[in-house]
Amino acid sequence: MTILPISDPAFASYGKILEGYDTQELLRTLEAATPLPQGVEYVPSQPELEALPLTSLLASNAYGGMPIQMGWCNGHNTKLNCLEYHRDSELNCGTEDFILLLARMDDIAPDGTLDTGLVKAFRVPAGVLVEVYATTLHYAPCSAAKGAGFRVLVALPKGTNGPRPDIQVLNREDSMLWACNKWLLAHPESSEAAQGAPAVLRGENIDIAADV
Repeated sequence: MTILPISDPAFASYGKILEGYDTQELLRTLEAATPLPQGVEYVPSQPELEALPLTSLLASNAYGGMPIQMGWCNGHNTKLNCLEYHRDSELNCGTEDFILLLARMDDIAPDGTLDTGLVKAFRVPAGVLVEVYATTLHYAPCSAAKGAGFRVLVALPKGTNGPRPDIQVLNREDSMLWACNKWLLAHPESSEAAQGAPAVLRGENIDIAADV
């Protein structure tokens, strides 16, 4: 699979680099306060990250005054497994280079499925703060080098990825609601599909192990 840098013009459809923010203290805190598991772990809210001055700056500037949470997604991964989206942008920044596997909401077919052949891979350099648009489908980061791990900030509106609200299902999209502000498209081979997530990703469950 071709892995493009986020400086490539193709990334503009999926997100952008957020300039002007000093991420050095964030990177030190991610390194010191969060683990590096062999698998993939996600924590939506980490007190040490939320105590940083950067948190209030992102809430006021990047999110226009909305309350946010600062969590992380760390570990080792090379597979797609799922795609998700939120009603708001997600911000990411890693202590190491990492790779995002991305698609767009308009790649979803009328029947609610998505061909994984439409997924693109982008490499995010360490320390660079990126915005992943609300219309961009994404999931866990991937390792940027063989055997390498990643520690990645995940900033989102407060409450995102919390307990799934009890809703009346009115349409197909409602059936994809997996958690608070989290709509999920799973590959049939994924553990999420085994847990009942909609298995609507068609094609290969992308694995970039041979490409890094």
